Amino acid sequence: MKTSTEPLDSYSSYQTSIKLGPILEEQITSPVKVTQCPVNSYNEWDPLEEVIVGIVDGASFPSWHIAMEAPLPEDQREIFQKNAGRPFPAERIAAAKRELEEFVHILEAEGVKVRRPVPMDQLQPYSVPGWVSTGLYDAMPRDVLLVFGNEIIECPLAWRSRYYGTFAFRPILKEYFHAGAKWSAGPKPELKDELYDYEWRESKPGEPTRLVITEFEPTFEAADFIRCGRDIFAQKSNVTNEFGIEWLGRHLGDDYRIHVCDFNDPHPMHIDATLVPLAPGKVLIHPERVPVMPAIFKGWDVFHAPKPVIPHEHPLYMTSKWINMNILMLDEERVIVERQDEPMIKAMKEWGFKPILCNFRNFNSFGGSFHCATLDVRRQGTLQSYF
Repeated sequence: MKTSTEPLDSYSSYQTSIKLGPILEEQITSPVKVTQCPVNSYNEWDPLEEVIVGIVDGASFPSWHIAMEAPLPEDQREIFQKNAGRPFPAERIAAAKRELEEFVHILEAEGVKVRRPVPMDQLQPYSVPGWVSTGLYDAMPRDVLLVFGNEIIECPLAWRSRYYGTFAFRPILKEYFHAGAKWSAGPKPELKDELYDYEWRESKPGEPTRLVITEFEPTFEAADFIRCGRDIFAQKSNVTNEFGIEWLGRHLGDDYRIHVCDFNDPHPMHIDATLVPLAPGKVLIHPERVPVMPAIFKGWDVFHAPKPVIPHEHPLYMTSKWINMNILMLDEERVIVERQDEPMIKAMKEWGFKPILCNFRNFNSFGGSFHCATLDVRRQGTLQSYF
């Protein structure tokens, strides 16, 4: 994957490439009727009413596999290999759990209904034909579940350690289904060796970014997609392949347009610390990974994320310091920001937003922040076009 300097080509609509068909003008101008369903969410900024927040209970280093090598920080790969099949440090789990409880309290105080998954035994080995693994955690519902309107989609995940990654959320999914929501799932992947490039290595300067997964079968994680109503922005990554993006595009049909973006990211995994829409006409970007804005955002206010201030000695097992971009919009003004991230707090105020502060640095250690830790199940609003 290379960084293009031609925005019209590098950010083309996936609707065209997989021939989803045109969207009728009357569809664009007529909002979709909203029913009394507990699931209703089309973008990242409509007023938030109900959310699922993950848990870190039982979080464990999973069985080591080549799929993990490409997206993990280089200084953490050996730690994962040495500790495979063991719990994360108990003090780290306890600290992250306290911050999650603070986060839940803040959300509820802001009028948001919060749901939680059930704890799972991540150390219990499981097997399918050809391989054996242990689990990871149920901390990041944003990775494993996608919401479009009144539909929740279980993602076909590329890591063997996340083969059962949606099971902790099944009781909630069943409840939503019985209350009228649509419940779908991508094709359950086999995760055979053919899915992975066992000769993967770091790309040399000037080379296209090498991805550790192949096109053997469709795989994708929800965090590689950002929703702006009818327009969805996606990236190919070390967990999301072209096959998976095409499957999702066909599944969603003509109501949506998927735009595949190509960023300057040598270890792509999840788009929500690279391109983060904040409100209609306002978008936050990683200043290094997005050297050229997608042409579709012409006329939008583009905010460059301030440099993160997470101390070097603070452990980040699965992410870079730019996880500071992984904020959560409660509406077009209120935004949850890490309490110690003073540059981001200052920037949000200058840009006209109302930051709500929450300690979350210990949770950051596990590979996510407020957006990753949540799945916005219900927001006010209807399906609209913003471009």
